[in-house]
Amino acid sequence: MSADLPEEEKKLREAIKAHPDSLMLVENLVQYFRDNNNYSEAIAETEKALQRDSLNEKLWYMKALMLFENEDTTKAITAWEKIIKINPRPEYIKTLGFLYAITKDNMAIAMSDLMMRVSPPEALFIKGIYFGKIGEKENAIAFFNECLRLNYKDLMAYREKAIAEYELGRYVDALKTLELSLAVKQTYDEAYYWTGRCYEKLGKNKEAAENYQMAIQFAEGNDYPEAKDALGRMGIVQ
Repeated sequence: MSADLPEEEKKLREAIKAHPDSLMLVENLVQYFRDNNNYSEAIAETEKALQRDSLNEKLWYMKALMLFENEDTTKAITAWEKIIKINPRPEYIKTLGFLYAITKDNMAIAMSDLMMRVSPPEALFIKGIYFGKIGEKENAIAFFNECLRLNYKDLMAYREKAIAEYELGRYVDALKTLELSLAVKQTYDEAYYWTGRCYEKLGKNKEAAENYQMAIQFAEGNDYPEAKDALGRMGIVQ
């Protein structure tokens, strides 16, 4: 069976067999699968290691991260809940709060309140996301405003505020918010994309197309599928 394995995987498994207590070797095997987008194997190997060391914070972190990357948010939340019982580090609480928020779980509020002690801007951002997800857009905008008052460079807060304004049909307000984000970072691809969305709603297709093209230009690898789709919808071939 092992003869059929890719050479790198075979070497990693042989090394683990020779040194079964080496967490570093397990991490290397998990990362190998992760790099190859084989999340089922990566998670399975992490779970095997957790059977031997059920309170290992790093293993739980790896599992939670991969579950989220594999778009299994429910199981990712369960893993993060386990992690903060082992070690309630602020960054773990923040991540769990964000996951609660995007799944409309009001536990996001509790996590946000805990975060207020160490990072008020991030705590307010979590509340903004939560209220936006449950449809309370004005409340969401208020929290994003407070977040930006404390940290005017928070690009995610600008983006989420603009999206809330967009969804309320306040396209001019959203454009102003996005303009502020571009003052912080002129190459912010998501700001250009949402600027394009706003202009398209306002019937300004020329300006919309220009911003979609800018989003693609500044995206990593010049790959922004949503912007390309928008241009295609407008009959512009990239």
